Amino acid sequence: MNDWVEIGSINDIPRRGARCVRTPQSKIAVFRTMEDQIFAIDDHCPHKGGPLSQGIVHGAAVTCPLHNWVISLETGKALGADEGSVKTVAIKLDGDRIFASLERVAVAAE
Repeated sequence: MNDWVEIGSINDIPRRGARCVRTPQSKIAVFRTMEDQIFAIDDHCPHKGGPLSQGIVHGAAVTCPLHNWVISLETGKALGADEGSVKTVAIKLDGDRIFASLERVAVAAE
């Protein structure tokens, strides 16, 4: 797994929850859905920079805690009438271990 950095275990993230990982560029939010899917996106809402990791996860989306924008965890795009997007980070699982693309991550989990 030369192109990937281990950032934790799926068991570190509650279902419908998130945790943050610092990168050289910013913080990313790593989400776990009720169905145990794992997604990672920048932790700043495209609207006013709200902390998406503190939002409510529903299906494969998260609602920003500041102004209720809904962001797709799959694409990073705002859903509904809102416009904007956040960067997504490639994630893969190996057993219960979560790996993120090295292009976007330097390991420093919070």
